[in-house]
Amino acid sequence: MGYPLSNIRILELGQIIAGTYGGQLLSDMGAEVIKIESPEGDLGRNPSVAPLNGVSGLFLTFNRNKKSVVINLKTKEGLQTFLELVKCADVVVDNFRPGVMKRLGIDYAVLKDVNPRIIHCSITGFGSTGEYQNYPALDVIIQAISGHMAITGEPGRPPVRLGVPLADLSGGLFSCQGILAALFERERTGQGQHMDLAIFDAMLSLLTYMGTMWLSNGELPKPPGSGHEYSVPWQAFRTKDSHVVVATREEKVWLRFCDAISEQGLAEDDRFSSNSSRVKNRDLLIPLLEAVMLKNTTDYWIKRFHERQVPAGPVNHLDGAFSEPPALENKAVVEYFHPDAGKVKMPAYPVKMDSGEPYISTAAPRLGEHTDEVLNKILNYSFDKIKDLKNVGAVVDYKEQ
Repeated sequence: MGYPLSNIRILELGQIIAGTYGGQLLSDMGAEVIKIESPEGDLGRNPSVAPLNGVSGLFLTFNRNKKSVVINLKTKEGLQTFLELVKCADVVVDNFRPGVMKRLGIDYAVLKDVNPRIIHCSITGFGSTGEYQNYPALDVIIQAISGHMAITGEPGRPPVRLGVPLADLSGGLFSCQGILAALFERERTGQGQHMDLAIFDAMLSLLTYMGTMWLSNGELPKPPGSGHEYSVPWQAFRTKDSHVVVATREEKVWLRFCDAISEQGLAEDDRFSSNSSRVKNRDLLIPLLEAVMLKNTTDYWIKRFHERQVPAGPVNHLDGAFSEPPALENKAVVEYFHPDAGKVKMPAYPVKMDSGEPYISTAAPRLGEHTDEVLNKILNYSFDKIKDLKNVGAVVDYKEQ
């Protein structure tokens, strides 16, 4: 059957995470993703960010399976070369500041004139217009301003950033989703379109039911730690040697939980007989449970809970997470060899398709590694013409870095 996006070509002007993660996901589904980089390269190439043998681990992750072509869009020849590629492409992605694409002469009006079927996805921090259009859009800022940091961490403690760059990742996730929808619509209409994705909007969307409760009921949630505002017990507990989480939403599960910890008296206590009463008396119940859980190890409790079908799990660090059976069974790790960084392992694309095709896992490109190849094979430029473009600084390949 092949890969579902094997005939799709994407020109990625994106940088770091928000502008590259969506392309990585699309490349995992078979799309040809060509990174159009300036002579300085993607800012994500900074080797001090997650350094791995002198190469950025961030770049190695978000740019697997891609090709790198260096084009200086500020030159007339470079701009023309890029537009020639647009004629042969399906999608253009950028996460420049608002107005940059227009100043470069490659905004959607220009792209559409060159290729009416082109899909253009612009990822910005707060939208391409409006009061905040030029507001700094770093991940930590958007996590803070979107409300996520206010509901992350422990009650009464300072705000906490999520351990992964969720704001940046949301730009990639929603751009991938939007591009797939636009490709599907193009199959019916034959027309491309422009999409504007504000990461701030994406983060508001990810507030989901918490956003609903505030907007509809004026209810402001508090940082829950590992707990849950509507279910008790639903949190992490310290054990004799580490931590374990339990989740007991239904009453039948609460009864099984009490049996597992040999505290049937709690199940019979009117203060804890229903979830609503447990939520109301959370401050009474949780210390009692904490004292019980400290008596034995995590392995002991996990075995007891699993035997009684109580939802529970260890609080793993990454070493534990990637050692769990599903990580091996589901082939959740891919690897490739990079000429500078060596062997690189990383999390795999999670969706398994019936085609049974193996994961695509090729090395993140060196800067300009595919300039000659792409211009020759896709645009049919002769090597003499490519040399002329290099001579005027319009394009660069890796060998000349």
